[in-house]
Amino acid sequence: MQNYSNLNKIRIETLGCRLNQVESEAAASLFLKENFNVDLSSSTANEEIDKDVVLCILNTCTVTQKAEQKARRIIRLMLKKYPNASILVTGCYAQLSKEEILKIDQRICVLGGQIKSRIEDVPLKLKNALQTQWDPLSFSKEVQTQVSDRLIIKKDFSENPFKLTTNNFIAHSRPSLKIQDGCNSSCSYCAIHFARGKSVSLDVELAVERVKELEDKGYPEVVLTCVNIAQYKGKYQDKYFNFSKLLEKLLQSTEKINFRISSLYPQIVDDEFCRVIASPRVRPFFHISVQSGSDKILSLMNRDYNADAVRSACKKIREAKNNPFIACDIITGFPGECKEDFEQTMQLCRDCNFSWVHAFPFSERKGTLAISLKNKVPQEVSGQRAKELSQWAINQKINYINQWCQKELDAVLETKKNPKALSTNNNLSVYHLMTENFIHCELQTSKVLEMNKAVKIKIIKPLNERITKGGEIEALAELI
Repeated sequence: MQNYSNLNKIRIETLGCRLNQVESEAAASLFLKENFNVDLSSSTANEEIDKDVVLCILNTCTVTQKAEQKARRIIRLMLKKYPNASILVTGCYAQLSKEEILKIDQRICVLGGQIKSRIEDVPLKLKNALQTQWDPLSFSKEVQTQVSDRLIIKKDFSENPFKLTTNNFIAHSRPSLKIQDGCNSSCSYCAIHFARGKSVSLDVELAVERVKELEDKGYPEVVLTCVNIAQYKGKYQDKYFNFSKLLEKLLQSTEKINFRISSLYPQIVDDEFCRVIASPRVRPFFHISVQSGSDKILSLMNRDYNADAVRSACKKIREAKNNPFIACDIITGFPGECKEDFEQTMQLCRDCNFSWVHAFPFSERKGTLAISLKNKVPQEVSGQRAKELSQWAINQKINYINQWCQKELDAVLETKKNPKALSTNNNLSVYHLMTENFIHCELQTSKVLEMNKAVKIKIIKPLNERITKGGEIEALAELI
């Protein structure tokens, strides 16, 4: 058996939303404090077998059937690539399908998403277990019985929902702060309110404290993340703040750090919200949870807004910000969606002039009302509708980027590639960065730039082929 000194590698992989990314970064910091070697990169099929990895953590998502299928595929890949590792599965899929996951292999332990904060117990237990002969099966059993299966005192709410936080980010140049978790809504297609429980909000003073810490560390921006931003209700002294009041307080309490909002619901875009986001320190990027442009379908989805509310929200945001990047989510093929309903969705997207649409076919979720709805849409029809929307969105993104060519933009450096030959110049390095309005750019320069810092750039041109193929990098840029 290998020595403890060699068995010190941890793999943490994240699926799904930015909330999971925040929590995975926080988990990584807990293991780093115990001197473990932590890797947050994704496992790949062509990766070499690594017997030094003792623990893999997979933070899962349950938003679609494909997300769950991907989680199972990665679990099996981890079992194969890391034969000495215990596999800890957490997140939303783990919350809803614990027994299904445990059946895959005895090296697996499951920590449901609502008790994810108990990961803080694991580093010391792992360190102690490695003092003796290492046995991943025994360790998984210990974590399952002593950590995961402890009595949950408070049902329907996540246990210590804001405990997994950090101001040191390993894999992300732009730190995130979770300000809200859970959801009180019961959208007929969604299982997230089952997985994450009732809505809870981070207290205002604690949010201010954590953002100040990030500003003091020199981060140029922070992403405010949540499940349902419309349900933010943070305590401040003897009052409760909605999201607009929280953002205003964060702006008043800081000097330089910029704010990016991860997602929006149309109903929060009122005059107060628009007054606050008019600040130049609020990034001009807004992702709206829309789902459909048909009022009939929105009603069947149990959404509490209509299509005109989405149009109004986009109009108000554009009045508050200069040509912002506005994106949305759309579900195609929801039960009962006919050709006319889909055309209403297309028309809404055109009316709102979205810069991007994340379109995906309807996916049944166990326990949701949508399963019982009649008039199911064939998968080939919902898939074709999603494809049509996605093609429209590609042209929209190219058009939007063209509008910003040769204009000055703030951007944050995210990754750097080692110097290599580019054309005939061996002195250039390649940097990837993201602009204030969410354009992912590639920058080639001979200058040495500091990562995670803000720079001034201008976009040269969109990379049409990469955008069409779904590549992450969408434009070429140069320093100003």
